[in-house]
Amino acid sequence: MPLRLQNGLYIQRYAPMLRIAIPYGLLASYQLRKLAEITRKYDKGYGHFTTRTNIQLNWPKLEEVPDILAELATVQMHAIQTSGNCIRNTTTDPYAGIHKEEIADPRPYCEIIRQWSTFHPEFAFFTT
Repeated sequence: MPLRLQNGLYIQRYAPMLRIAIPYGLLASYQLRKLAEITRKYDKGYGHFTTRTNIQLNWPKLEEVPDILAELATVQMHAIQTSGNCIRNTTTDPYAGIHKEEIADPRPYCEIIRQWSTFHPEFAFFTT
């Protein structure tokens, strides 16, 4: 798999597209502010939420993608395994951790799965 796909970067018809991981759909306010700053600075001022609760930027300049990834790292975010034939973002119920009838909070388990699949490269190169 090309390095660009391992880092969430697709080449589209008119511009590159970058997917940013939001593990199990949980964002802290400082991360959301950083995403807003990045979209204003490097894109058209907005991003799109994907089916797997990632954020997708549709108009970043290819030469600015390393700067975007560096800024994401300052708030513990990345674009690893957000595209291509790999284990992608694990998702959970949007009310995880706060629902009154919840038996157990699934977020710690999602984090274990995320770390396990990210740090095992054999799961980053599935063939079709």
